[in-house]
Parts: sequence; C-alpha cells; structure tokens
Amino acid sequence: MANDLPIAAVVRIAKKNGAERVGSDAAQAIVDATESYIAKLTKEATKYAVHAGRKTIKKEDVDMAVNA
Repeated sequence: MANDLPIAAVVRIAKKNGAERVGSDAAQAIVDATESYIAKLTKEATKYAVHAGRKTIKKEDVDMAVNA
C-alpha cells in the first residue's frame, strides 16, 4: 500500500510522545489511521467551505470539522 505520509515522520512523532520503540506494523497502522482521519476531516471541512460558497478550505472550516 502506498502511503502519502512518510512512516519515518510518524515514528518520530510517536517517539516525541513517549514511545520508546515503534514496530513497523504499528507504524503502518498509525499511518493508515492518520490518513483515514485526514480524509474524513478534509471531507467534512470541504462541506463547510462549499456551504460558505468557497472552493478553498479555510482554518475555520477545519475548526468546525474537528468540533463536528
């Protein structure tokens, strides 16, 4: 499976947040979950942008999507 997020960056974030070591299968699972979250968040934020008559997603669209 091709990822858009680099696994090394995800491992680095995990280590900055307390993980001593991250297995490759765990890193892949984090990448998959993160990409899924980003896709859902973007779809929701897009709805707010379109509702406002815009094609561009703005910060307030993302903020509303996060809190939806």
